[in-house]
Amino acid sequence: MTLASYLAVFLLLIPLSNGAVTSRFHHRVTGSSYYLTNQELWFNQTLDHFSPIDHRQFAQRYYEFLDNFRLPDGPIFLKICGESACNGISNDYISVLAKKFGAAVVSLEHRYYGKSSPFKSLSTENLKYLSSKQALFDLAVFRQYYQESLNMKLNRSNVENPWFVFGVSYSGALSAWFRLKFPHLTCGSLASSAVVRAIYNFTEFDQQIGESAGPECKAVLQEVNQLVEQKLATNGKALKTLFGAAELKIDGDFLYFLADAAVIAFQYGNPDILCSPLIQAKKAGEDLVDAYASYVKEYYVGSFGVNVQTYNQQHLKNTALNGDSGDRLWWFQVCTEVAYFQVAPSNDSIRSSKVDTRYHLDLCKNVFGEGIYPDVDTTNLYYGGTKIAGSKIVFTNGSQDPWRHASKQTSSPDMPSYLISCHNCGHGTDMRGCPQSPLSPEGDAKNCSSPDAVHKVRQQVVEHIDLWLSQCQAAGRSSM
Repeated sequence: MTLASYLAVFLLLIPLSNGAVTSRFHHRVTGSSYYLTNQELWFNQTLDHFSPIDHRQFAQRYYEFLDNFRLPDGPIFLKICGESACNGISNDYISVLAKKFGAAVVSLEHRYYGKSSPFKSLSTENLKYLSSKQALFDLAVFRQYYQESLNMKLNRSNVENPWFVFGVSYSGALSAWFRLKFPHLTCGSLASSAVVRAIYNFTEFDQQIGESAGPECKAVLQEVNQLVEQKLATNGKALKTLFGAAELKIDGDFLYFLADAAVIAFQYGNPDILCSPLIQAKKAGEDLVDAYASYVKEYYVGSFGVNVQTYNQQHLKNTALNGDSGDRLWWFQVCTEVAYFQVAPSNDSIRSSKVDTRYHLDLCKNVFGEGIYPDVDTTNLYYGGTKIAGSKIVFTNGSQDPWRHASKQTSSPDMPSYLISCHNCGHGTDMRGCPQSPLSPEGDAKNCSSPDAVHKVRQQVVEHIDLWLSQCQAAGRSSM
């Protein structure tokens, strides 16, 4: 039987069904052409992996893409979904890697997000099972389930395909943490823009935005911020209406919205779409607040697709399960585990000084109730932060990405780290190409200001995957 006919028979055996942020990481993928597959599959997941007596389960959504799978011993790439609805396996650079290595690609939706919610109400009490620790066990259980299902379909037992784990941003951190906590279940991990260090006051975030903007654009953004604060004090209602954000009654919410709007240009590889019109407006003596409002409404809300309600604390308090629930869910993880509080540095800041630690803590209390705050020390103690003591994890970061300061940027023999340097290299450049949003099919790097910089790091990644997979196969098991 040829490989093609074998795969065709294999596909017939597979059932069709068994029955999540802006600068907070959320990455939008839209349109069926941007997915390798969006065919939903389901399995029953344990609700609480840490309880010996609670055996409740919930339905968790996943996807598989087998077009490139080299039967029967090809690798399985586990692509982790993060803090938003997972509507399929996006057609980024993983599709290129799957072709190269003859890999199956599977992807599990993060608990609570999208259609994988254990509860119909997202009350604070019901969110107690939402954590990275529970999510890692979800991945481990799913990995075992999928391997056993594959073995049954191939009429074999006790066989392990080599597994490799991928993730970008928060899911990049999960990828690194999965290899750390379950090294026997994966040959290695790619941790792209992986935010492995929980940070209480993340001042480096805005400092990187200033560096990425360059002196001229940074100065204009700072002037815009000063003018906005003045207008907010004198006629806040008119100012918010100008930005299409009249519903943001809390000034801190509004100022956070404006700060994020600037961040996104650098984070996702579109710096010129922000800086060029603002610098031009400054030189022409035009109203800078009007110029910035145009950018916010046309690009951030318009093209990029951000919903202003994302920043509305009243909206975040909504416990009903709906299509906008991801905002509340991610804030719960921020307010309990990782913080990443993007606060203004003490001087030379781009964002308003009113977006401070108190703003974030008040938000956590207002949205989730008393006693909710991020225990970042415990999180870093549990995972190690940037001192993570793992192995066979490759870290990648884009030079313009503010999140890279929560990632591991120093190399070690067992955990190499690479920085992709270019004008528009932001969040997840190695997987997404340039710009990082909207998605470039197969992570096309031709629009990066330095495609060679991307190709060089990708080649390093390929070499690590190749080496670690071969070491797994030589050992006859999934990991070493």
